[in-house]
Amino acid sequence: MFYLVGLGLFDEKDISLKGLECLKEVDIVYAEFFTSKLFGSSFEAIENLINQKIIVLNRNEVEEESNFLKEAENSNVALITGGDPLIATTHSDFIVECAKRGIDYEIIHGSSILSSAPAISGLQGYKFGKVTTIPFPDHNFYPKSPYMAIEDNLNMDLHTLVLLDIQAHKNRYMSVNEGLKYLLDVKDSLDHTGLICEDTLAIGIARVGSKDVIVKASAIRELIDYDFGSPLHCIIIPSKLHIVEAEYLVEVAGAPREILDDV
Repeated sequence: MFYLVGLGLFDEKDISLKGLECLKEVDIVYAEFFTSKLFGSSFEAIENLINQKIIVLNRNEVEEESNFLKEAENSNVALITGGDPLIATTHSDFIVECAKRGIDYEIIHGSSILSSAPAISGLQGYKFGKVTTIPFPDHNFYPKSPYMAIEDNLNMDLHTLVLLDIQAHKNRYMSVNEGLKYLLDVKDSLDHTGLICEDTLAIGIARVGSKDVIVKASAIRELIDYDFGSPLHCIIIPSKLHIVEAEYLVEVAGAPREILDDV
């Protein structure tokens, strides 16, 4: 049997009761944390909770070798990951492989940034468009696609959840500040007048699921130097606001009261 278990957002206390029972009873527990990471926890804390040793896999061992699926033919094997495990395409592939090989499987979901960030921002979930991710730029790699995805959503009066790059193997996690600078740099490189500028309202979110979560709404020029603290971060670029959304951003997220004049 193969179990795909999501750990949730921040620490070991986010694991569901169903996931906890599963991890206590399986034969082998593997983990991958290159697509997500529990910043409020440690391997030791999770191991103590489930009374099992955890075998941590690197990207190649997960995506190329996938030996844990072979082991699942004769043993009860769990693969744990932060968030909800089926948000990453790689993890969907494991379920497809199980179906092809005739391996029984169970998916135990966890809370995901895709629902939690929009919720804690106070914006209405059905008004979000395509999710986009800002990558760390590299040599000859500075894609404009994240900016264009936001523009497309704004043209359809849809909010945008912007995820920020994670390079766990390098202990490198993009901040709200870096993400906003990336968007302004792309805007400056366009051959047309962009919809995003320093005066654009944005929401910076840090450490969803923790006690010290930050949700801060303001113009990009104000947020770009704001200290959001430790990872993980994400950004939301709102479109047209409903009065309830605007009031939430003002009273809870510290947005300027002037945004109420536009709704």
